[in-house]
Amino acid sequence: MDLKDIKALIDLMKKNDLSVFEMEKDGFRIKLQKGLGDQPIVMSTTAPAVTNGPAAAGAAPALAETSSLKDIVSPMVGTFYRAASPDASPFVDVGTKVNEDTVVCIIEAMKVMNEIKAETTGVIAEVVADNSKPVQFGQVLFRVR
Repeated sequence: MDLKDIKALIDLMKKNDLSVFEMEKDGFRIKLQKGLGDQPIVMSTTAPAVTNGPAAAGAAPALAETSSLKDIVSPMVGTFYRAASPDASPFVDVGTKVNEDTVVCIIEAMKVMNEIKAETTGVIAEVVADNSKPVQFGQVLFRVR
């Protein structure tokens, strides 16, 4: 099962309003869970709508800047690593050009190291997740311009 299959499962969960999905096939087991407790995980790649008012005037430039960015999100819960080992250089950094097959990080889940690919083209604009820290399903890892 590759990342595109996992994303298809996520779409099915959204479409059918499921909060938990578990599957086991040929020795591969996956469990997808929407949110932790009462905290939903949002997988939106669009900026929120700007409302009228004094606060919106100052927020508009920032929203315009982030709305042109694409998010690379975590496909699973695990520990985020920017490099293959502690002494290795990061897979990508701000300014690195990426394409669909570029490995951008590793997420360790259940003692398995999972290479995460960009699945988009562009240039890394921001590294959002912290190295060696836990990440949640759907959490933004990188932003691509």
